[in-house]
Amino acid sequence: MIRPATPDDVSEILAMVAELADYEKVPHEARATEAQLRTALFGERPAAFAHVAEDDGELAGFALWFLSFSTWRGVHGIYLEDLYVRPQHRGGGYGRALLAELAKICVDRGYQRLEWSVLDWNAPAIGFYKKLGAIPMDEWTVYRLTDEPLRALAE
Repeated sequence: MIRPATPDDVSEILAMVAELADYEKVPHEARATEAQLRTALFGERPAAFAHVAEDDGELAGFALWFLSFSTWRGVHGIYLEDLYVRPQHRGGGYGRALLAELAKICVDRGYQRLEWSVLDWNAPAIGFYKKLGAIPMDEWTVYRLTDEPLRALAE
């Protein structure tokens, strides 16, 4: 079952974020707190949204996303920040169902893009996305400013 996340799901989503960070070999990067996630998802002005995959009352996975905007298309899209399915639930259709729910939101709201990033070494995920018809944007490179370089630029 795929459903929008509720405030009661926040601690379990945060646990899955930590599991994802371990899988991606960067556990030290997962610094979000439960309070931060709760505010981002359910605060006065939510900046992010989440859907969960549930199996017999247990959370099997989640998709956390936010709105993007295309100046070329002139409409919003969805940027999928994280898609994660717990190892014991992989192969059960949860990842596809979560992505299908986001695709449905795009279509229903007139959004024209569903985008995300994947690590170059994550062959299982890349194969899964290609089966869905997703196209890699090989000519684009993601850049990021964090920590000290971000602060230095702000000064």
